[in-house]
Amino acid sequence: MRHQLFIDGRFVDAESGETLATLNPHDNTPIAHVALAGKADVDKAVAAAKRAFPAWRRMAAADRGRILLKLADLIEANGEELARLESLDTGHPIRDSRRLDVPRTAACFRYFGGMADKFQGETIPVEEGFLNYTLREPVGIVGQVVPWNFPLMFTSWKMAPALAAGNCIVMKPAEITPLSSLRIAELMAEAGLPPGVVNMLPGLGSVAGQYIAEHPEIAKIAFTGSTATGRRIVQASAGNLKKVQLELGGKGPNIVFEDANLQAAVNGSAWAIFHNQGQACIAGSRLMLHEKIADAFLEQFIPLARSIRLGNPLDEQTEMGPLTSAQHRDRVLSYVEVAQAQGGEVLAGGGSPGGDLAQGCYVQPTVVHARSYQDRVAQEEVFGPFVTVLTFKSDEEAMQIANGTDYGLGSGLWTRDLQRAHKVARDLHAGMVWINSYKRVNPGSPFGGVGQSGYGREMGFDAMREYTQVKSVWVNVDAQIPPHFVR
Repeated sequence: MRHQLFIDGRFVDAESGETLATLNPHDNTPIAHVALAGKADVDKAVAAAKRAFPAWRRMAAADRGRILLKLADLIEANGEELARLESLDTGHPIRDSRRLDVPRTAACFRYFGGMADKFQGETIPVEEGFLNYTLREPVGIVGQVVPWNFPLMFTSWKMAPALAAGNCIVMKPAEITPLSSLRIAELMAEAGLPPGVVNMLPGLGSVAGQYIAEHPEIAKIAFTGSTATGRRIVQASAGNLKKVQLELGGKGPNIVFEDANLQAAVNGSAWAIFHNQGQACIAGSRLMLHEKIADAFLEQFIPLARSIRLGNPLDEQTEMGPLTSAQHRDRVLSYVEVAQAQGGEVLAGGGSPGGDLAQGCYVQPTVVHARSYQDRVAQEEVFGPFVTVLTFKSDEEAMQIANGTDYGLGSGLWTRDLQRAHKVARDLHAGMVWINSYKRVNPGSPFGGVGQSGYGREMGFDAMREYTQVKSVWVNVDAQIPPHFVR
């Protein structure tokens, strides 16, 4: 596959000639050297998108949709290659890349391919003699910056609604995991996407990402990543008052009430935190247990955590792969010391495995019992296979703890009490709530957060609204001369 920038329908070297090695997190060996975009490359991509935009926005919505539908078919046809590429580059276990990442990517492009010609305006009853209707128009050139934890899936979450709505795109995949995004660019060309409609620029966030956020001809920026970087994106966007969409960090409360189905809650809670090595903004990283069932829950949960099979992500038996980079592995492990310094107890894990995995970016599934919900490990996003256990005595205390952070992305609860389920779902300060489940996503369901977890929504009709702007049209249907200032 190609390792260059994708601009105006062609793969090209970076203007500077710079490249960056992308590493296999299983053993930190180089996979490929990928072109590294700079400001000059962003300018070229924006110019290409600007040339492509008039024709793309005027293309019949059904024809835009057909291209996305064909792309979905190509993703499925090349699914095994994409799954292995994603696992090699990110550390996702191949079983998850094949079963979740690839199908979800195809499903998202297919959903918005079908929506392209079904997103419509409205007619509004106004005063007599006038017809008022609204048009939904694309915002124009869109900058998109996606993170390293789910690079394949996020290409579809970001690009599919933007393209269906008639926008052109300058996307920056994460510089450490760009391979699946570049392969998607190849498949887009094969599906018939016109040159310049999508431009793919691997590059450093501090250079290419910053310039995309600042660029005066980019009308919107959509970013997924850390809250700290999100704040910088907002500041950089002020130059031309870009439309901004942010999906940022999370510290998801996962609440297990005393009447929960314990076995289901144990299994679901393990999935909530250990899937993708905990590298998910929606991870259930705060495990909140009612004190009546806390011991019984942990008697099952801790052995389950210890039993998770770590290994080469390309091994079919691997249940948890490495973290995506050595730098991030070290950051996650540093929180073990943070927890212990504040009186926390490590119940499982807390280190890196040795033996055949010692050269990789592996972290054991880690369970820490925190002293207080105000401890750093219960407030800060660790973003790894690291769950903080907290206990509560009442529903009121559970809500105080659950809403006791600045984040508000994903959240979950386990109970048999229907009234309690709906009440807690209503009162949780979060953009998403899962009841007796966790981490469910679907292209038709809006995804996003509140507070320090950002604003705007991915997926569903809400995503199409994010990538369009409303034009109000007034028609004087009686063709009468307005009475004002008539002589």
